[in-house]
Amino acid sequence: MQTIYAAITVVILDQLTKYMVTSFFDLGETLPLIPGIFHLTYIINPGAAFGIFPHQSAFFLGIVVLLFVAFLWLRNKIPKEPFYFPLAVGFLLGGAFGNAIDRVRIQGVIDFFDFRIWPIFNVADIAVCVGVALIIFYFWRTNND
Repeated sequence: MQTIYAAITVVILDQLTKYMVTSFFDLGETLPLIPGIFHLTYIINPGAAFGIFPHQSAFFLGIVVLLFVAFLWLRNKIPKEPFYFPLAVGFLLGGAFGNAIDRVRIQGVIDFFDFRIWPIFNVADIAVCVGVALIIFYFWRTNND
């Protein structure tokens, strides 16, 4: 259940922040919070991370479906310890689903965190990266014990 709760929390936070950005910003608008360092900039990314593979929503949605099928098939084998592993899987699932919602609705992903030296990203992207990093850490640690 920890995995499901984490995924639901990520989806809610992701969609809420995207709703706020689209409600208060025009597409392309930027608000410098720390000028030259951190801005909120509303864009729609038609691709994956860093804008790669633009306009391939069907492909990305297929990956999300495969991810959820794998989760349903393997959910009883997800280790409950250490505590972060089920959370990591939930972050990955929630982030993937949060961006999938955008792909279905608008054929792209709403991004807004803009550090100026990095491509613009969103809450779902953070969750996917943290989830994948924790999963890799788990397997690295397990194989090195």
